[in-house]
Amino acid sequence: MWIDITQTLKAGMPNWPGDTPFHFEVGYTKDQTGSVNIGKMTTSMHIGTHADAPFHFNNDGEKMDQLDVNVFIGQCFVMDCRGAAEITHEMLSAVDFKGVQRILFKTVDAICSQFPTTIPVIHPDVAPFLQDKGVVLVGVDNPSVDPLDSKEVSAHHALYKAGIHIVEGLILETVEQGFYDLIALPLKVEGADGAPVRAIIRKIP
Repeated sequence: MWIDITQTLKAGMPNWPGDTPFHFEVGYTKDQTGSVNIGKMTTSMHIGTHADAPFHFNNDGEKMDQLDVNVFIGQCFVMDCRGAAEITHEMLSAVDFKGVQRILFKTVDAICSQFPTTIPVIHPDVAPFLQDKGVVLVGVDNPSVDPLDSKEVSAHHALYKAGIHIVEGLILETVEQGFYDLIALPLKVEGADGAPVRAIIRKIP
């Protein structure tokens, strides 16, 4: 059975302070068109469950439509890191990833109804460690892999240098540590710095 680990896009959901909030409305009703309802939405590309394109933090980085979809599909390992303020390579050194190329970090008990003031982060030293393991994707259940007030976004840059892509804003509160199949495809938006993702996982027996 597939498990949906995606935040629902809805009015009032937490967004980065000052960023574009999510809004959906029916722009034209069936009564108006005579045949169908037609919706429209406005949103930041970094709201809810989303992928970061390297262009988000690097002017020379790839944009969403240039990313390999195979990065976002395959086996993953969900690691329970709740209680840790920072994910370090020492924490990961005892874990047998069994060659899995995608790691999802569970760091909180539940997604906050308000945008958080602090979050667990990934230490930049984790990037070369995961690169040595062949990892190509990390996912987190927070809005970022870096401190919320960081201007250097060191973990973003370190992961990019290591060839590792990022998905943020997952819902892992009911997911146990273990191995899963993952599909987390971002929308293919030309020139975009990020995009919403519909992420699902399925337990591997």
